[in-house]
Amino acid sequence: MKVFHHTAEAAGKIKNAVVTTGSFDGVHVGHKLIIDRLNEIASDIGGESVLITFYPHPRKVLYPDQKSLQMINSQEEKIELLQKAGLQNLFIIPFSLEFSKTTSHDFVVNMLIGHLEARVIVVGHNHHFGYARKGDYSYLHRLSRDMHFGVEEIPLQMIENETVSSTKIRKALQEGHIQRANAYLDHQYIIKGALYKGPVYPDISPYEVAGVAITADEKLIPPPGVYATNLLLNDAWHKTMTYILYDQHKQPRVESFFIYDRADVTDKTGTLYFYKRVMEGDPGGNGAMDAHMMHEARELVEELIY
Repeated sequence: MKVFHHTAEAAGKIKNAVVTTGSFDGVHVGHKLIIDRLNEIASDIGGESVLITFYPHPRKVLYPDQKSLQMINSQEEKIELLQKAGLQNLFIIPFSLEFSKTTSHDFVVNMLIGHLEARVIVVGHNHHFGYARKGDYSYLHRLSRDMHFGVEEIPLQMIENETVSSTKIRKALQEGHIQRANAYLDHQYIIKGALYKGPVYPDISPYEVAGVAITADEKLIPPPGVYATNLLLNDAWHKTMTYILYDQHKQPRVESFFIYDRADVTDKTGTLYFYKRVMEGDPGGNGAMDAHMMHEARELVEELIY
């Protein structure tokens, strides 16, 4: 998958572009349906699939005083998941107050047609875009007659049949229902980040703990508890038990105990894949791990096949 940061960067580089736009947070089963449709159309016309998304999230720019925004994926995680979903080209457009004033006409005519020479534009049901959200499927359909591009709307029935949305996934994660969120996502919820060597808890495990640095403020982290996870590190999988707690400033701490082996995490980046929450809350309280409870949690993790 090729990644660009302005449509002008790809002028003349993408053949018969089949384009959609959106946040695609979570890259859930509904998003994959749209990507599959993009690739299907692209295959029919000898073209390539294209997603245009924005960073920072428009809400952070337009409503900076609102602190409630939580994203299922960090930007790095989203890129990884979109690539796995089969997307061929990703545009991460810098979003600013100035850009927010781009009209739907200028967005389509200058960026999608002018730079990308889009052959087909695909939109989800009831999708709006451009300044004051004036652009929609009807507008695209009218414009396509003069500018000679195709336009397709994903039928409402296809979206409803998936019965999934990023809102449902966020709610499941916020409540610690990892398996439910994974079912909606059609893949495991992940936390990707720089690893650091955590402390050793000899009463719980003979192995060192891998801490995961959380750098994206808006990244949604599940509630306190102990989780069955896998850590992907240097293309190797490690079965882990992950402990999540929040400090007095409500900042999350994510630490993973290796179950059967050890690994050097110094200056490494890893990805945690969440399977299930096996214990709720903060064993011991205030971040003080209770060895007996953590042993119980470890036994639950070891019993799981994941």
